[in-house]
Amino acid sequence: MPLTKPSPRNLIHTRDIKSQGYQRDDGLWDIECRLTDTKTYSFENADRGGINAGEPIHAMLVRLTIDESLTVHKAEAALDAGPFNLCGDVTGRFDSLAGLSIGPGWRKAVMQRLGRAKGCTHLTDMLLGPMAVTAYQTVAAARSRRESPASDGAKPATLDTCHALASDSPVVRKHWPRFYTGEKK
Repeated sequence: MPLTKPSPRNLIHTRDIKSQGYQRDDGLWDIECRLTDTKTYSFENADRGGINAGEPIHAMLVRLTIDESLTVHKAEAALDAGPFNLCGDVTGRFDSLAGLSIGPGWRKAVMQRLGRAKGCTHLTDMLLGPMAVTAYQTVAAARSRRESPASDGAKPATLDTCHALASDSPVVRKHWPRFYTGEKK
């Protein structure tokens, strides 16, 4: 279902976020995310001598190297463009993510290490949003083979994580009838 027709308008700002997951030959996984912000107009910027329309205000990358259990083995960030010369100074702090696991407690641990003045809002947002989801989606097939409910009878970890996978949804009734909690028909 599409959105309603918008009122007449002019494009001002574009944020592109591209997040990709790779399986490495050594058995680990790389999750990479690139964020690019542009404006449709030129404006003054003291550190860069101005920023032209279409030129990136932000152009940044993050790579997490993880294992199948979503534990970070290595983390790195790079800044190709930022509004201030010192923006890239925080990239060296990303190695503090090594040893953390993407899952319960991830948000809190990332914020403790890189939140607010310790890091960059945009880089941190990439870690907490698209990268965490991309990591999960990238290793999902490998994890599902290992965590198959048929092998140990446990409730699949994905149940009750979203509307479609609610334990009383028709999706769960069809794919995991043993764990369905809705009305019996």
